[in-house]
Amino acid sequence: QVQLVESGGGSVQAGGSLRLSCAASGTISSINVMDWHRQAPGKKRELVADILPGGDTNYSDSVKGRFTISRDNAKNMVYLQMNSLKPEDTAVYYCGIWATTTWGRFNNYWGQGTQVTVFS
Repeated sequence: QVQLVESGGGSVQAGGSLRLSCAASGTISSINVMDWHRQAPGKKRELVADILPGGDTNYSDSVKGRFTISRDNAKNMVYLQMNSLKPEDTAVYYCGIWATTTWGRFNNYWGQGTQVTVFS
């Protein structure tokens, strides 16, 4: 089994910062892409940022310049540093990975999500 556990969500005033962490564990042989998605009430889940094993990153236009994704390959961790937060960043944030398990299956796995609330 593969488990992803997010932490670091909470409530913050607009303009503030939060750092999300996600730990992947279980029967993982290797991890390819690590990413963060978010879903606001009444909206579809959207990609926030992703990062390849070598460190190449991709961001949605709405967070570019404010959010930074990073990863620690040795620890199977992915992070999302969120600065200059806006009320429209309020959502449940999910980390995800594309990973190969120890028995050779390549699949997409998700965490349970962590709530981020930005108030004005």
